[in-house]
Amino acid sequence: MRTLRHGWERLGAHTLVRRGRDIELMHRAMGFATLALVTLAPLLIVIAAADPLGRGGFAAWLADGMGLSGRSARVLTEIISPPPEVIGTTSLWGVLALAVFGVPFGGSVQNGYERMWNLPPGPWHRIWRQATWLCVLTAYLYQEVLTRDAMHGPERITLSLVTGVLFFWWGQRFLLGSQIGWWHLLPGAIATMAGLIGLRAFSYFVFAPLIIDNAISYGTVGVVLIVESWLIGVGFVIFGGALFGRWLLHHHGHRFTPNLPPPSGTEPADHD
Repeated sequence: MRTLRHGWERLGAHTLVRRGRDIELMHRAMGFATLALVTLAPLLIVIAAADPLGRGGFAAWLADGMGLSGRSARVLTEIISPPPEVIGTTSLWGVLALAVFGVPFGGSVQNGYERMWNLPPGPWHRIWRQATWLCVLTAYLYQEVLTRDAMHGPERITLSLVTGVLFFWWGQRFLLGSQIGWWHLLPGAIATMAGLIGLRAFSYFVFAPLIIDNAISYGTVGVVLIVESWLIGVGFVIFGGALFGRWLLHHHGHRFTPNLPPPSGTEPADHD
């Protein structure tokens, strides 16, 4: 036990756990899931319904992200897919309203990144960054669905890995207003993508059968609860991956990254 404790302290893992507790990592993940479901999902549904290529809509995005196939994917599609008349009943003002309500979702991600790097909240006029990040996120999800049927095997895996790392790498840099160097943010982007791969595997073995069981037992509510649980996992991975990347640099990579921001032990108090 003494050896294990010494190894734990030598790795600095206790610092990572403490920092995750300080920024309320799980609470942020739950807030991420809630905002994603009530603000981002309606926007993506409208955009997917307007898709001229008809790639399956928002349900196809969810099924792809959760690694679902077969019966579980069909159940999710039947429950979450928007009706065909959604375009006819959605006005331009409705789309704009959905976009406005979707901006706080980007703001929550930006605030999480700022807390991890101990940066003050960005000024209100940086809201355009949140809106731009939301648009790029939508484009990223859309291309993931496009390549689901167009590419297979190693080609699609490679493309998904590269585009995922690039998106989360750029996303941190962009939302933080270029206050943190590119090389400081790369480990967090790689860790985030690795976490999403692990979450996808977990979803395939756990959430896929639960969707079928919950659809039979509880109907639509049961499926939505599974989707919400998966979104909590996504939020935990996005924030946790960035936090892990920073921790890795401070404890094991400071020799290779000049001008690294000070570790959490020497930081000023976090800004709310």
